[in-house]
Amino acid sequence: MTRATKWALAVGALALALIVALLPRSESVPPEPETDLGPARERAALAACVPDEGGEAEEFAGVEVHCLGDGSRVRFADALGDGPTLVNVWATWCEPCREELPLLAEYAARPEAVRVVTVQVQSSQEDGLRLLADLGVRLPALHDGEGATGPVRKALRVPAGLPASYVVEDGEARLVTKPRLFTSIDEIVNAVEGTR
Repeated sequence: MTRATKWALAVGALALALIVALLPRSESVPPEPETDLGPARERAALAACVPDEGGEAEEFAGVEVHCLGDGSRVRFADALGDGPTLVNVWATWCEPCREELPLLAEYAARPEAVRVVTVQVQSSQEDGLRLLADLGVRLPALHDGEGATGPVRKALRVPAGLPASYVVEDGEARLVTKPRLFTSIDEIVNAVEGTR
């Protein structure tokens, strides 16, 4: 072996040792402290994510998310309940979402309304709870994660622009496109009845 080869091997071994030494070890990294969301959940007072009559949408059976109201892990299919459900995907930073959520709550309070479930995306649970409490919206709310994608967004193929609403019935989710943003109760009623 030449002298240059020996030096190259020595430098390579030293570099590898340095990289390994600097890599974080899982046992030495403390877990991030969890935020106590109890007071925020109490203030928001959201409806239960899973109704008494569970859902049977097998197409969504493997999709699990957190219930914003109590922090439990729930199956998306169970949250849909039995019969048609209006699913609204929203984010705290989305101004049109802030305008639409109270309309959805007003619609859901009507006796003839179908079940309405909201899905918060791309922001923390704490931010979502705060917004819903501030708006006085008590609808069932799921949290699909803070990242760019999540299990519900994948299952529904949610478009980039929010809000996005779907009528889910018999395991089939239909994106509401007319209108994309609800500005009245009548539009919500027409969208739900128009897809049935």
